[in-house]
Amino acid sequence: MVELAPLRTPRRVTAPPVATAPVTVVIPCFRCADTIADAVASVAAQTLPPRQVVLVDDASGDDTVSMLHALAAMYRPGWIEVVELPHNQGPSRARNAGWERAREEYVAFLDSDDSWAATKIELQMRALREDPSIALIAHPTPILERGAPRPPAPRSARTRIIGRRRMLFNNPFPTPSVMLRRDLPFRFDEKFRRVEDFLLWGQIAFSGYRCAKLDADLGYVHKPSFGAGGLSGDLKAMHVAGREVRRELLRQGFVSLPEHCVARTIGSMRKVRHRLLLAWRRATQGA
Repeated sequence: MVELAPLRTPRRVTAPPVATAPVTVVIPCFRCADTIADAVASVAAQTLPPRQVVLVDDASGDDTVSMLHALAAMYRPGWIEVVELPHNQGPSRARNAGWERAREEYVAFLDSDDSWAATKIELQMRALREDPSIALIAHPTPILERGAPRPPAPRSARTRIIGRRRMLFNNPFPTPSVMLRRDLPFRFDEKFRRVEDFLLWGQIAFSGYRCAKLDADLGYVHKPSFGAGGLSGDLKAMHVAGREVRRELLRQGFVSLPEHCVARTIGSMRKVRHRLLLAWRRATQGA
């Protein structure tokens, strides 16, 4: 009699795990139902996607919250967390609230009306692996008209360390470009509703933490940085807030009095330049 070989239980075939980055993306949201889907889509399209996304509604009072929950349902369960703040307190509080919910090693910030190139997280994580001492890393974020064709996503980027002297002149780190260590001992100052990001970056850099910037355009701002509507469009208020930030850094002992004087002089020169540029823009648009 021929003995039959015992039947073997077929092994379960599983798909290889998708590589992800130890990054939490924090997006403050205020009346952004028309733009937030595009912002989140640019996060989902990353070649190295983040492990967590936190959408923080800053008491919008419209249909924004419904949109955020609808977006969370569109993606895999648990990837997007929606936080609803009871009172409107500005972007500093919203970003801090998202930061508090972060579970990953790094936190990246994106605004609800901006977007990222597909390789943003991949290239920033590559730079962080090559130099783990970097605590904050950013990149340029050029203005791109909403709906306009995007350039091909960069495949490589060079890393440049940003020193103390560079930080004195102006803010080299656009908020939608910043990725930083979750465990840093600073947070956004909630008393500031303008240039609050510059104060935080200054506290980090002037405390001796290593900060860097890639030379590739890995994100896009879909509105002019000044001279337009919204908080960033109030040019006068931006310069007043910048002056307050420099005073606050001096008061907290992060910069010396001579450094403060140099920064104040440069700030005044930039104010004149911005006024001239804004006047030219208005003249050309009215022509």
